[in-house]
Amino acid sequence: MQRTNFGEMACSIARTLDVIGEPWSPLVLRDVYAGLTRFEQIQADLGISRKVLTERLNHLVEAGVLERRPYDRRPRFEYVLTDKGTELVDLLMVMIGWGDKWLAGKAGPPVLYRHHACGEISHVDLRCTALPIPRFAPVINTVLSSTVRVILQLLNG
Repeated sequence: MQRTNFGEMACSIARTLDVIGEPWSPLVLRDVYAGLTRFEQIQADLGISRKVLTERLNHLVEAGVLERRPYDRRPRFEYVLTDKGTELVDLLMVMIGWGDKWLAGKAGPPVLYRHHACGEISHVDLRCTALPIPRFAPVINTVLSSTVRVILQLLNG
């Protein structure tokens, strides 16, 4: 069975899932962000098979999220986040916030995140870019882009 190509869909969520929608990908990105940059480190932390990890790393490199850098004379590499990958960490932080709120249970969050600038434990807080107020799903609606509106007009005659 052939996998659906989410990257071809006219949807930013689908296109993002094409890059990191496979369950191991966000965990690989989390590890690289946390400083586990070598294949053996990531494999040991995740308990993932060499084959699956190789596939995930290759996919993330091809997608421009990770960069492969040699660190030894032998063909050994470490993986670092690109600018594109670093921005994906923000998405992971939103996932962390949701998981901490809804799935952590009585034990609480398994990891806390300290903001470098202020030194405080922090969490993601989505804000409106026009007003300094929180932005949550109940107060947002979708608006079709001008390109999508033109396409729909053409399709509907």
